[in-house]
Amino acid sequence: MDSKKEQALVGLFVLVASGLLVATVLTLSGVLTKEVNTYRASFKFAGGLEPGAVVRYAGGPKAGRVEQLRIDPQDPTRIEITFSIGKDVPVKTDSKVRIFFLGALSENYIEVAAGSPEAQLAPPGSTLPSAEYTSLADIAGQIQALGPEAEKLLKNLNARVEELKETIDRVNALLNEQNRANLATSLSHVRGMLEENRPAVKRALANVDEVSEKAKALMDDMRQAIAEAEKAIKNVDAMITENRPDIEAAIQDLR
Repeated sequence: MDSKKEQALVGLFVLVASGLLVATVLTLSGVLTKEVNTYRASFKFAGGLEPGAVVRYAGGPKAGRVEQLRIDPQDPTRIEITFSIGKDVPVKTDSKVRIFFLGALSENYIEVAAGSPEAQLAPPGSTLPSAEYTSLADIAGQIQALGPEAEKLLKNLNARVEELKETIDRVNALLNEQNRANLATSLSHVRGMLEENRPAVKRALANVDEVSEKAKALMDDMRQAIAEAEKAIKNVDAMITENRPDIEAAIQDLR
């Protein structure tokens, strides 16, 4: 009988010690003592989250935990996630909730964005805006969907490269040794002709200058002659106007 009592006492001591150990761990981790607020977010796909999953704020350290997952009562095609986060964390009304993963083998977690500085703090229990979860399978599917477009782009790029190669070949054909020699010979001939006819070219340019000067003087004389003619016409008009009565009387006498 004493042996059974001792075993019972030992078992009770182990249970009490285990309870104290768990309480101590929870207290040190802040689970029992930290004040929290709860919020909700809705997703089409919950990314395999379970109660107890980590909640992080703005990519920082752990700030809370997932408390509950259930079918959204407002939309049965979505999953409503309830999570708790420390009261000291400034969750804003426009803080967007996302499901993230640190690596291919790591567990998913909730990420709460910081929100804009001018936004108000979100009331506890409110539903925050969410961004849909993109899994590795979704990313692989998107990459696979881009495959035909990428293949088409590579074909077009190869066609442009071939066209560029043909253009370069044609340019090289135009600039072969024979054509370069012919071009050099033509330039040499042109240079020789200019050298031989340089005096004649100078004389022609001098003649052009002389003709230009003479033409300028001629134009000046023509302007002066026109001015004098206009002056003479004005004088004749004045004389006719002044002597009109005598002219008219003379015409009458002639009749």
